[in-house]
Amino acid sequence: MHDYPVIADRKIRVALVGCGRISSNHFDAIRLHSERMELVDVCDTNADALEKATARTGARGHRSVTSMLAVTTADIVVLSTPSGLHPEQAIECARAGLHVMTEKPMATRWHDGQRMVKAFDEANRRLFVVKQNRLNATLQLLKRAVDQKRFGRIYMVNINVFWTRPQEYYDSAAWRGTWEYDGGAFMNQASHYVDLLDWLIGPIESVQAYTGTLERNIQVEDSGVLNVRWRSGALGSMNVTMLTYPKNLEGSITILGEKGTVRVGGVAVNEIQQWQFAEPHEDDEKVKTASYETTSVYGFGHPLYYNNVINTLRGEAEPEADGREGLKALEVLIAVYLSARDGKRVPLPLEY
Repeated sequence: MHDYPVIADRKIRVALVGCGRISSNHFDAIRLHSERMELVDVCDTNADALEKATARTGARGHRSVTSMLAVTTADIVVLSTPSGLHPEQAIECARAGLHVMTEKPMATRWHDGQRMVKAFDEANRRLFVVKQNRLNATLQLLKRAVDQKRFGRIYMVNINVFWTRPQEYYDSAAWRGTWEYDGGAFMNQASHYVDLLDWLIGPIESVQAYTGTLERNIQVEDSGVLNVRWRSGALGSMNVTMLTYPKNLEGSITILGEKGTVRVGGVAVNEIQQWQFAEPHEDDEKVKTASYETTSVYGFGHPLYYNNVINTLRGEAEPEADGREGLKALEVLIAVYLSARDGKRVPLPLEY
């Protein structure tokens, strides 16, 4: 096991790379934790985005990761850049002796994800992969119910992600909708839902998928369906589209088991709509307060995720989602794309 450096006697210093759409969630989360964490550097190749970020945060601005790493005092670098850039940027940070928190997905290619984990092992630094949805109150309750075996044998699982991304969204940046930098509806928009397949239900035996680019002018899929068989024997499916009219409709998971039925729905798994178990439990009371209103498909998990990262770097906790956890979701995503491309069932693990 690794003996990671501990930062206990001062604020943890953060640098953020990629000042686009999701960076706002990170800036807010860092500000919420300002007693234990401070933002010292921001970086973006886009001068306008960088100027807005420095004006908002007061952090030093940089136009490249390499120039930032040469002078930064940060302990950890947050990567909210296009997904396909994560591997090289993360590995460069690891070699400079810094921890990294990367947005999802950690990479767009399987071997890149593996290279990232290896680089952080060799550098004795931590790699965190943002899985903020896991920390939403609704999914925490569901995870506990699964872990406590309240469902008995799980028979069937269904996930729906019925959202909208207009053509303007893909046109807003050249990397969006590309294989190399972005990935499609499964890998980008629905990746937190793909994460639930292994995290909640367990090891997957095999997947079969169809994907389609039905409407948007992009390289990757705007819609797809996935069938899953778990090693436990449970069967499941996932339906994903970014073409819902006229706005985001649903992000849901339904679990049907021998002794329990649960459906968590809403726009982004934010409402517990069914919660029935044969055996009562104290968590059943918490169901009434766990649902929350959300105007954002990102949910409210970023500050909670940051709390775990801070506690981990202070030596007070273990990571909620590290590089190896990130690889589990990436492996399923790559299996989905291989299945859709080759028209066949893809068994897991991808390699031994």
